[in-house]
Amino acid sequence: MELLDRLQFFSTLDLIAVTLLGLAWVGIGWIIERADATHPSVSVIMAGYRREWMTQFVTREPRIFDANILANLRQSTNFFASTSMIGIGGGLALIGNKEQLLGIAQDLSLENAPAVVWEMKILIVILFLANGFLKFVWSHRLFGYCAVMLASVPNDATDPACIPRAKQAAEINITAARSFNRGLRSVYFALGALAWLLGAIPLLVATALTVLILWRREFASHSRSVLLQSDGPENLTPS
Repeated sequence: MELLDRLQFFSTLDLIAVTLLGLAWVGIGWIIERADATHPSVSVIMAGYRREWMTQFVTREPRIFDANILANLRQSTNFFASTSMIGIGGGLALIGNKEQLLGIAQDLSLENAPAVVWEMKILIVILFLANGFLKFVWSHRLFGYCAVMLASVPNDATDPACIPRAKQAAEINITAARSFNRGLRSVYFALGALAWLLGAIPLLVATALTVLILWRREFASHSRSVLLQSDGPENLTPS
């Protein structure tokens, strides 16, 4: 069945809701990552702390503490990548079994629609999870690069290569964290996209709630207030 043929099963409101979902996903990510220095997001603030981390790393003895932090960060990316894969597998299993898919829809007392409608709705969730999986995998690899770069920083703090390599490691660390955060946002929107199973209006509401939750955690949370206390890093502007 061609794509245009499938679209006839969806209302104009459905198409508007899905379009707004995509725009919200892209838009909130752009706002978070490019927040102004006068009102930075948590992600931007944490970039400053990551640079400060690498500055302190240069003179820290022993450095096993920093290695443990990176190992924990890599473990987190591995956990979310695995979770995304499980979600993708579950979604594909439902799409591949139309009878089971329709049975679930009937059990939930959802609208009486052909299987292709439910397949398309679940496919949106799978796409978000797939994007999240790719971001988590790349983040995991970048944290690995960062670990190698940390190992290449000379033990002698007066070595000319010490500070430049630590700064390089900081930027790789920030890039890895950015990819990890993008993966998390994809998971958030995948959960919001599940509301489409209930209809276009629930999807619009879920999209608004997802954006609100992400905005609050990045710009109006208590943790952000703590991070902005005067003894934090001075360099809070994005590179």
